[in-house]
Amino acid sequence: MRILHTSDWHIGRTFHGHSTLAALADVLSALVAQVREHKVDVVVVAGDVFDSATPAASAYTLLDEALLALHETGARVVMTSGNHDSAARLGFHSRLLRDGIHVLTDPTAIGEPVTIDDEHGPVRFFGIPYLEPAIVRQHWSPEDGSRLRTQAQTMDHAMGLVREGSRQHPGRSVVVAHCFAVGVDVTAGLEREVRQGGLDLVPLASFDGPDYVALGHIHGRQRLSDRVRYSGAPLHYSFGEQHKERGSWVVDLDADGLASVEWLALPVPRPLVTLTGTLDEILSDENVAAHADDWVCAVYTDAVPQHEPMRRLRARYPFCAMVQHAPVGGAEDDERSYTQRLRAAVSDADRIEAFLAHVRAGSGATPRETELIREVLDDRVRAEALV
Repeated sequence: MRILHTSDWHIGRTFHGHSTLAALADVLSALVAQVREHKVDVVVVAGDVFDSATPAASAYTLLDEALLALHETGARVVMTSGNHDSAARLGFHSRLLRDGIHVLTDPTAIGEPVTIDDEHGPVRFFGIPYLEPAIVRQHWSPEDGSRLRTQAQTMDHAMGLVREGSRQHPGRSVVVAHCFAVGVDVTAGLEREVRQGGLDLVPLASFDGPDYVALGHIHGRQRLSDRVRYSGAPLHYSFGEQHKERGSWVVDLDADGLASVEWLALPVPRPLVTLTGTLDEILSDENVAAHADDWVCAVYTDAVPQHEPMRRLRARYPFCAMVQHAPVGGAEDDERSYTQRLRAAVSDADRIEAFLAHVRAGSGATPRETELIREVLDDRVRAEALV
């Protein structure tokens, strides 16, 4: 049996205010073509199908089109929900889908596999939706639920249900889950919630048993072991992901279980690039010629903030999505705080100098500015003397 492992479609997510629906549609069309070309039997989608619990109608339309196209290849689809999805809405939507498309979002049904046969017999697919302990513990007995306080404990309990299901339904098995597992490279493109909060890690040993574990939640591909992997997202959703390949894992099972896993790259509709240098350097003809059609994050290093940098950038880079001021080489080496420097100032000129150095990352007034400041202060002194 040949399985394609994908995840984290995040249908409906924006990229710095820009819709990604059209780009994602192109990538999913390429994924469908790969499924057909490589004669994939089953496509598994490991959660975060949508980017929101309340997706717009256009997001549902894209999902329906993608699932219909996958169905027309002859492949079966097994999908579960992630932390961005509404399990209830995604589960309800599954009832409207045709045979061969399975959406597994019910925590109480984790131990009940979807069975798909090949020439070697049955393969059991177990779907584990994203499990928030405070929400899902109610679905199990009070004795079990009371001890489920972390995602690690909850996932361990869910995998216990999977192992029990495997005993009742013998055969090769695949788990589709959405969580943050121990061993993940933290530079691989983490979820926004993971970055903002603590890390509730699931031990790798929790996944002992199945022939393959298809994980979602991390936006860069990850190999935790031969049989436990993240596929990552099919599209770049942040500049932090720009150097990460986009694609899917193609998993082959033989009569004995896992036979091979290969990476299948997806096209990138619009590359992402971070350009660093002075604003004039970033706007150079050489850079523009190389990156005019890319998504651009401009990090300009001028000592002082430049006037309307985004307007100037977008005049040459239509897809400039982000601009940051990161001055380097400032003249200030005084480690005192701004408040301490103000208290040490003995004149208004000193206070203005301290302020300019503070807001310009150490660069105080230029000689011409110093001259203007003194003229203004002298004018004020003369005006006060006339009162």
